[in-house]
Amino acid sequence: MIHDHSPQTTDRNAGPVERYLEAIRCATMSDCDALSHDVTLDATVPNWRYSVHGDEAVRAELSRWYADAGTFEELRRAPLASGELIEFTLHWEEGGVPHAVHQAHIVELTDGRITRDQVWCGGRWPATLLAEMAEAADGRD
Repeated sequence: MIHDHSPQTTDRNAGPVERYLEAIRCATMSDCDALSHDVTLDATVPNWRYSVHGDEAVRAELSRWYADAGTFEELRRAPLASGELIEFTLHWEEGGVPHAVHQAHIVELTDGRITRDQVWCGGRWPATLLAEMAEAADGRD
């Protein structure tokens, strides 16, 4: 069962994390105004780690990650002294094929903007791999 706890706002008065999550969910990262000019994306992805600096470069990178609108199956948020910890599973269709991704983000905030997003991503999973994971989970029940 999918539980969409997605932020459902386009309100520019919403907080930066809400606007960021909305841009992820709606595949509108190119319009996201929640990033500071000098934001850093520190990404750990399967078998790789890299950083991207500056709002234009980070928006361009994340526009590739979140190119299709989706639904948050899981969305957990916890406040931190300097920002927020966010964990989510996002589902979307790409070329007619269901996909999902599971990520954790440590987002740092300064003056109402995201200055750093440290991300751990488990990878992009197409429908065939999602079915395989579901089958494996059923076998453990």
